[in-house]
Amino acid sequence: MKEMVTLGSVFFTLFFVRYLVSCRDVDDANGNFYGCLSYETGNQVPYNIVHTVWSSKSYQSILESSIHNARFNNSNVPKPYYIIVPENKEQVRAAMICCKNYGFETRIRSGGHDYEGLSYISYKPYCLVDLFSLRKIDIDVQEKSAWVEAGATLGELYYSIANKSNTLAFPAGTCPSVVEVPPVVTLFTVARTHEEGATKLVRKWQNLVKEFPEELFVRININPKKDSLGKPSIQASFNSLYLGRRRHLRRLMRRKFPELNLKSRDCEEMSWINSTIRIDSYRKDSRMEDLLERKDKRLTFYKTKSDYVKKPLSEKALEGLWNVFKSTGDGLVILTPHGGKMSEILEDAIPFPHRKGVLYNVQYFALWHHPNQTVEKIKFDWVNGVYDYMAKFVSKPRTAYLNTRDLDLGTTQNGNEKYSEAKSWGQMYFNANFEKLARVKYSVDPANYFRNEQSIPPLGP
Repeated sequence: MKEMVTLGSVFFTLFFVRYLVSCRDVDDANGNFYGCLSYETGNQVPYNIVHTVWSSKSYQSILESSIHNARFNNSNVPKPYYIIVPENKEQVRAAMICCKNYGFETRIRSGGHDYEGLSYISYKPYCLVDLFSLRKIDIDVQEKSAWVEAGATLGELYYSIANKSNTLAFPAGTCPSVVEVPPVVTLFTVARTHEEGATKLVRKWQNLVKEFPEELFVRININPKKDSLGKPSIQASFNSLYLGRRRHLRRLMRRKFPELNLKSRDCEEMSWINSTIRIDSYRKDSRMEDLLERKDKRLTFYKTKSDYVKKPLSEKALEGLWNVFKSTGDGLVILTPHGGKMSEILEDAIPFPHRKGVLYNVQYFALWHHPNQTVEKIKFDWVNGVYDYMAKFVSKPRTAYLNTRDLDLGTTQNGNEKYSEAKSWGQMYFNANFEKLARVKYSVDPANYFRNEQSIPPLGP
């Protein structure tokens, strides 16, 4: 039986073999890497914190342990020469110095929740510093404060807070400043199809975003669904968390959003910690211990893009969006409201600039579970098609959310990137704050050692 091998895979294999051999030569020429680490820390470092494909049986399992997007877990993706798993900050510092001395780029990985793999991939010889062992969390209930090491995940942070208090919470996101929360919160998910009036409901939700009180969060997940006759349609799921009791929520919704027709049976009361599990996964059998899972149990491939909306879409515009869904029968669009505390912080107070005037963030999400080039092309075509359709309805100039990293916006890979070359995509993430960040970058890393394909370049005086 003959195997079909593409020229691309042959080229990459030859390149990677040459890369590994050359790295071995670098290792031999520059002395023992462990010796460098020990010298920089002033102590003999344990051998089990450094892993190479040559010497460690754990290399592959450590490399894969925090890769959430399976697009970047295959033989065609470059691998680090060294994986260093430091046990303390002295070893982190030593790892950086030694990797630099040996001529490697460095990637630094904490939880690995990176949409484009930039925390653990480089297309030049590189080391991976994995902060898995540095995830200590200290909660001070009296001061309502927390100290969290960089290797901790949000799930671990939520779990630690819940073990200390059932009335403190950290609203960092739905992917597993301390604000107080009531002992009981209410969650609901109400789905409406196109035939059940989803268009008018989404239109009304857009106009309510600024009116909802800070205690109420309502986002919308839009996905394809077949109607009762088996024809392509769409479904809008209104997914909500309310910091309060069910009866108060229903009274509020009757006053603000009666068209949704929220019923008592739609609402579930629970603790805040349980809501962090349920609001993202919707699984009723989820347990608090699930927050400690660092890796997805199911193989998941995905590609995402993002936008910000400042003016409500008309019903005609929404109907056009539904037609894009129907043409492919796949994908997910997530509408996440802004307002509240998001709008109270000034745009230039911190790097994240998308504040007052933004109604909601849009995430376009294509997901699949099996490695298949044909399927991947269909998914990429879908997410690009929806993104192109939305161009005339979103903020201008067009913007993007940094945590929904998108390399299609532009990359810099030569290590000598100029501010002017990165400005186009940098301002999409940071608006006017991009220049300030580039000047800060120059003050702390003028040689631009800490970089990736979409990192902020240094801007000198």
